[in-house]
Amino acid sequence: MILELNRKHLTPEIEVLALTGRIVLGSDGMQVEWTVAQLLKADHKKLIFDLSGVTLLDSTGLGILVMCYAKVKKAGGVLRLAGVKGMVEDTLKLTSVDKLIGSFPSIAEAAQGM
Repeated sequence: MILELNRKHLTPEIEVLALTGRIVLGSDGMQVEWTVAQLLKADHKKLIFDLSGVTLLDSTGLGILVMCYAKVKKAGGVLRLAGVKGMVEDTLKLTSVDKLIGSFPSIAEAAQGM
């Protein structure tokens, strides 16, 4: 399944990127990085990645998440994950990325305190 990325404004300050499909090696994963770069350029620094629709996350996908987190943090922003489950949740826990990037059960919970 091709990675689909949908942007929406949760509030004027908070952008949600809903990802559906697989975050794996290839040009699809680069979409995520490009979108984050565009958002930071437009001064959107509070981001939530909704991963509830992600079915597979490989090492490249993991790297993309960490890279996006680092870029947002360097820009003075906040990146959080929402809706992580199944194999994706297991991968984040196994690699301790869940300790680096805040992960929440829902978008609403991820948005609290941003």
